[in-house]
Amino acid sequence: MDLGFFAQYLINGLVQGITYALVAVGFTLFFGVLDVIKFSHGDVLMLGAFTALALFLGLDRLSTPTWLSLTIMLCLGTLTMALLGALLCKFLVLPLKESPPLNTLLITLMFGSVIRESVRLFFPNGSNPKPFPALLPETSINWGNLNLRLDSVILIFTGALAIVLTHLFIQKTRMGLAIRAVAQDEETARLMGINFTKTVLMTFALGSGLAALSGISTGLYYQEINFSMGLMLGVIGFSAAVVGGLGSIYGAIVGGLLFAFLQTLGAIWFSVPAYKDVFAFTVIIMLMAWRPTGLLADRSAERV
Repeated sequence: MDLGFFAQYLINGLVQGITYALVAVGFTLFFGVLDVIKFSHGDVLMLGAFTALALFLGLDRLSTPTWLSLTIMLCLGTLTMALLGALLCKFLVLPLKESPPLNTLLITLMFGSVIRESVRLFFPNGSNPKPFPALLPETSINWGNLNLRLDSVILIFTGALAIVLTHLFIQKTRMGLAIRAVAQDEETARLMGINFTKTVLMTFALGSGLAALSGISTGLYYQEINFSMGLMLGVIGFSAAVVGGLGSIYGAIVGGLLFAFLQTLGAIWFSVPAYKDVFAFTVIIMLMAWRPTGLLADRSAERV
């Protein structure tokens, strides 16, 4: 195979891998602090993309400069979903903290369905795919069969920066210390004076904001979004978190990149892009059967 052709697949896979990693980090954060799986996570991702699109449509009427529109879309889109994540946690997840885990799983699954169907029914012509504005530079550099798009580089850098900043927030700030303490031992953290509710709400806000960023990045890359996009991205993100080691941020990153690599390998191997998901999920199933606690097993991952 031509190296340029292979490099093209690799770049595309890296963009996807960063997107998956952003989603997987959210799942890891939720499970780490509260031992819950938030199955509305993919639909929050989708709603973040639609929120950004709605903001663009409003700003476009005001003839707002492209750079300013993009900045507002990213900031308000992620902040709105962060707020939604905190509200979901406060009014739906925390009240069920002492109930069986299946109750929390079910209520978040139903909440995701509410989000998805609301967008389909109430967003103008929401059941059809929506064109997403091409706000990133469209220039590219060609080397043989490699077409290096500038927007791909920007999305890779932005996603990686978001993950690095999240890691620094968890490791270097007082709130990050509180999140790690709660994830390690909730009861001891409470006895040491840590505000448990505030910590959990912040964690859900952070994870939901990352999901929104992933959704907006997907829209910018493919220049199209639809009301069901969160279903597959949510499943892939959760699979990436589990195979990497649920409870480990590093595992979530590894899992996201691994899934994208498997999709890329499947597309090259079978020469039919439609087979890439089947191949990737098959390998992930075998990896999970081999290492149920994940490739980078964390203490919290042992509770799965």
